[in-house]
Parts: sequence; structure tokens; C-alpha cells
Amino acid sequence: MSNAPDLDAAGLPEELSALDQLLHRGEANPRTRSGVMTLELLDTAPDWDSFRGRFENASRKVLRLRQKVVTPTLPTSAPRWVVDPDFNLDFHLRRVRVPEPGTLRQVMDLAEVAAQSPLDISRPLWTATLVEGVENGQAALMVHLSHAVTDGVGGVEMFANLYDLERDPPAQDTAPLPIPSDLSPNDLMRQGINRLPGTVVGGVRDVLFGTAQAVGHVVRAPVSRLGSVVDYAMSGARVIGPVADPSPLLRRRSLSSRSEAIDIKFADLHLAAKAAGGSINDAYLAGLCGALRLYHRAKGIPVETLPMAVPVNLRSEADPSGGNRFAGVNLAAPIGLSDPTVRIKNIRSQMTRKRDERALDMVGAIAPLMSLLPDTVLESMAGSIVNSDVQASNVPVYAGDTYIAGAKVLRQYGLGPLPGVAMMVVLISRSGYCTVTLRYDKASVTEPELLARCLLEGFDEVLALGGDGRASPATFATAPATPVEKSSPFSSNGSATQ
Repeated sequence: MSNAPDLDAAGLPEELSALDQLLHRGEANPRTRSGVMTLELLDTAPDWDSFRGRFENASRKVLRLRQKVVTPTLPTSAPRWVVDPDFNLDFHLRRVRVPEPGTLRQVMDLAEVAAQSPLDISRPLWTATLVEGVENGQAALMVHLSHAVTDGVGGVEMFANLYDLERDPPAQDTAPLPIPSDLSPNDLMRQGINRLPGTVVGGVRDVLFGTAQAVGHVVRAPVSRLGSVVDYAMSGARVIGPVADPSPLLRRRSLSSRSEAIDIKFADLHLAAKAAGGSINDAYLAGLCGALRLYHRAKGIPVETLPMAVPVNLRSEADPSGGNRFAGVNLAAPIGLSDPTVRIKNIRSQMTRKRDERALDMVGAIAPLMSLLPDTVLESMAGSIVNSDVQASNVPVYAGDTYIAGAKVLRQYGLGPLPGVAMMVVLISRSGYCTVTLRYDKASVTEPELLARCLLEGFDEVLALGGDGRASPATFATAPATPVEKSSPFSSNGSATQ
């Protein structure tokens, strides 16, 4: 008798993992909501019928797009993904027109409102909105997805069926309709009751076997075994423990947010990273730290470090695209270092050391226990499991050009959730460009124009290591000629100028 999870027709787990359950429960509360929004800029508005057809076909191939979550009336089993018998594609696909002049700033503001809005948890957990009327004859696609469905890397795999490698591809065969499941919460509860004896027997057997095996290890090598447990506990404390004092500037939280974005040529960021002996991710985090340094100094409150959480992908090639497979690395972000090369080396050293921690997936390990807590407790814990002011994610997408219903994807921007943090920053690399989107709590950041300038200049510091490459503002006007650093009353080492 096995406790291994059942798989559906697409090879995805039917039951939500403990972490996925937590993310799903969080959708009901704006303070714990974990929806992910991606915004794609298209070179033209796609034909609506063709556009709708791509999503129709994709939803037949990717079952999560047609599946909803059924939660048992009583917790006799885990919530389950089932193909919605009442699936209505036209509920999930929307079409709007942005007012003139149709700037990316206007589109980003529209996406911000959508990202703050709840998804209907009685339906499949996604929406896709085609935005027409964007300037220069362009359009945009906003996709809103619950984090309970998948993480960033899994989403790239999941939505690959939407895209073509050419503008006018050959016609595709229509995929067969998935078989719906009319499963009610009471039905799932009864199934859990019927399976309960077998589940208990299997669980007891696993516990007894594991205990006997553990006792054998301790009898044979009690000192080394005990040392291993202590090492894991200490590793866990390092993984989820505080690594830096929080920033006094970024303390306040609210329910209002805003996003800014910049564009960078991938080759320019790669050259800068290589020049400093780091990776793309190291250079990205160093640019972000530079932006935070400039902002804090311009506000007259320079700090040396602040806590920053960086998700690390744990997904292997054997893992399905659904569900979440990541862990959080907690860094003491070196925002006090003015030299971008030194910042890159510092970040690389911390990331290397943190990735080797035995308890790297500590949050995933305690997720089953957390899933038993009431919603009010989970809300109070939002953002405190991995203590951070800032979360920074890096999602590589598709290297070459991609098209959807005849429209070419020019850029992609990621608006991540704000689970109790002041800022969520997402780097997306696609089609030769990197975009950096900084979404922040408006109670924490009170000067958006200043932050936008700092974001641009912070990354320009890093890009200068590799040559003449510079970042371009995407959602705001070009920064003024006077650099933030020169206009600040503080010197580069953080002390007041005399």
C-alpha cells in the first residue's frame, strides 16, 4: 500500500502539496495573496479569433488551465485538482482597450490593479487579458495566475504551448477535450474517509520502518547521527533566521502598490557579470543593491545591509510543470558597497554558501505543519517565515523570438506578489533582453520618481563594468542629467559629506 500521490492524465499530481495548499488559501486575503502577473508587450494586436483559439487549444493540453481546486468539507484528505465541468474560456479571456496615448505606464497601472484583484477560487485560477490601443500600434497581454498553480519556472513550461517560433506557423491539430470531473467537497470528504484506514496503515508502516531504520543508525553510530540532527537544526536556523536588520525606510505596509520597469540588453548584462567574475543573477542582484543604496542615501538614511530573500529553483527535469519547487535564500544584501564589482563578489559568496545549506528547503519542510494553522495566524505570519524587506526573483523564459496568434512578443515584465515585504523585484530574460520590474508597497516607498531614477542608475553602475551598455526606462521618463549619487548629501562610503 503506497502513499505516493496520484497523477492525472497529464502526469501532474492530483492533490495539492502542503505548500500549494498554503498558497491557495492565501488567495482569499489581500495580505497573503500570491497571484503572479506577467505583462507581455506585443508588436501588434493579434486577431482575436486566432488568439482565443490558441488559449482554447492550450487549455486542452495543459490541464491546470481547466482545473479548479476542490477542498473537502472536512479535512479528511488533501484538496484536489479536478477538470472543471463548467469551464468557460470566455470568463478567463478578457479584452480591453487602454485610453490614449496608450503608454506602457498606463498598461502597467492597469496590470497593477489586476494583480491586486482576487482570482475566483471556485474556477481555474487564471485570467488572460488582451490590451489593445497601446502606442505605436502595439498591444499587450496580461496573464494573472495563482502561485498555487505553479512557480515561475513551472509557468514557463506550462505556457509554452501558447507560442510559435514564427509569425505564420502551420495550422495545428485541435487537441481532444479533457474529461471533466464533477467532484463536490462532500464527495472528496467521503473519499478521504473511505481511504482513511489504508492511509493510516501506510503512514504507520512508514513511521515504524523509518523509526526502526533511524534507531539502527543511532545504535551503530550514535554520535555521528546526533551530530547530523544538530547540523540540520543549525542549518535551518541559518536558512530562516534574520541575517540583517530591516531598513528603517521600508517598514510600513499597506494594500496599495506600484510597479516600475527597465529594459536591459541581455548581452550587456552578461558582459558586466563576466567582467566581475559573477553570473547573470549576481549582476542582477548587485544592480538592485545599487538602486537601494542610492535611494537610501538620497533619503538621508544610508544603511550597510538589509534582508533580501532570493527564490532558488529546485525543479528537476523529472518534475512536472505544475506545483511549486523552490526554496528561499536569505541574503544580507550589501547595499552599502558602492563598488559594483565588490557587490557582485559579495553576493556570489553569500549565494554559494546559502545554496549548500542542508536545510535549504526548510519552508517546504514545515509547510505541512503550517497548513494546519488557522487563516488569522497565517496572515500574521505573512512575510515573516523568511524575514526580508525585499524579495528578488530571476526567471529565464525563451531565448529566441516567439509569437502568439501572429503577434511578436517584444518584452515580458513580471509583477510578483508582495507577501508582507516592501518590494518584489523580478528579472525576466527573453528574446535577447532582460527586464527588471520592481513592484513596491506605496506605504514603504513614498517617492516613486526618485526610486525609478535610482533603479536606472543602480543598474547602469553594474552595466558599466562590461562596456557602454545602459539600462532603458520602460515605465517612466528618462532620468534627469544630474545623477542621484551626486545630488545626495552623503559620500560613497555612507558618511555625511563635509
